[in-house]
Amino acid sequence: LSIYTPALSVPDPSLKHVGQNDSSTIAKGAMENGAICNAESIVFKSEKLQDDLHMIGLKLKQHEENIKFLKTQKNSLDESILDLQVALGKYHSTSVPVTQSEDLSCAKSEEETVEHILRHEKSAAGILCQLKTRHGTQASHMRWTKDVLGIVATLGQVDDDNLSRLLSEYLGLETMLAVVCKTYDGVKALETYDKEGSINRSAGLHGLAASIGRPLDGRFQVFCLENLRAYAGEFVADDPQRRLDLLKPRLPSGEHPPGFLGFAVNMIYVDSTNAFCLTKDGHGLRETLFYHLFSRLQVYRTRGDMLQALPCVSDGALSLDGGMIRSTGVFSLGLREQIDVKFPKSSGIPKLPENYFETEKRIKEMKWQKERMVEDMQREQYMLDHVKRSYEVKKEELLKFLAQGSAYSAQ
Repeated sequence: LSIYTPALSVPDPSLKHVGQNDSSTIAKGAMENGAICNAESIVFKSEKLQDDLHMIGLKLKQHEENIKFLKTQKNSLDESILDLQVALGKYHSTSVPVTQSEDLSCAKSEEETVEHILRHEKSAAGILCQLKTRHGTQASHMRWTKDVLGIVATLGQVDDDNLSRLLSEYLGLETMLAVVCKTYDGVKALETYDKEGSINRSAGLHGLAASIGRPLDGRFQVFCLENLRAYAGEFVADDPQRRLDLLKPRLPSGEHPPGFLGFAVNMIYVDSTNAFCLTKDGHGLRETLFYHLFSRLQVYRTRGDMLQALPCVSDGALSLDGGMIRSTGVFSLGLREQIDVKFPKSSGIPKLPENYFETEKRIKEMKWQKERMVEDMQREQYMLDHVKRSYEVKKEELLKFLAQGSAYSAQ
């Protein structure tokens, strides 16, 4: 008997293998396409965030440049305002209202200064003044005194009596009575010594003092112009008084201190004959003697103004109401000292110049411009702060996105 057995269909292993490859390839391709799309999306968004950050950065820079420009303009205005205020400062140096004309005698003031010096009979200054009073111009030709220029108190003048007393108190009586010589040879001629080193009282200024019955007692100061370290900076342009072009004080904020009237060394009036070329190096009294005495001593309207300016006071300060700072950290308190020897007046209270009121008007206009400029700076600063915050937010967003993209790439 024939038995029919149906054939079993067995799948071909090779055919099954080929089918799996096709499926895997399709899946792999889909994944790669997806990865490419995600990568392109990451790159696109990253570039977009970077472009946004760049544009914000440009705005940031623009606001910073605007603020820098406005600050430069404001500083320039500050300088101009202060120059004009200092120029008018001498007309405001007293609490007395400025008058159009006030006739005060300069010669009388000088005579009073000499009279007060003569009261110090046994001082070197008193003896030299007595010698000049008795012998006039002949005194300047004597061997021992021909190089003597004068006494500190007689070599400068001040417009205002109150300021004169303040400056005299600041220097002190000994300095106000100091003798000023042009050269060191002149200093040596004033006093000679014997072999034992004792003073020869029959020669020099001691001999002169004995000859007029006024023996010289105690020590006395002598300034030698050629040995003083002269001011090495520039001078105010086109100024017949050759005032020193000193850098004006600024507070830490960059502002000029309110109430600043000028530097004491520039408030001294020096006679034209002594303003130029007294030393062999061509230096005058202002840049030698008075710069040595006052350096950068600042003058303020009130004690409150002076104390507010403490951060920018380096060489002392005075205020017209009696405040005094001798140096950084050294204050003079108590009642004002009355020194009888003071600088004479140059010409009393000076008459107002023709452009006085025009200058005051100009100062007011410049202050108004400064106020508008400060408002512009505040607006720019507000916008700058806003853009800075936007920049930080956008920067943080970019960093987070890059971190997420990096983590995705790692997977």
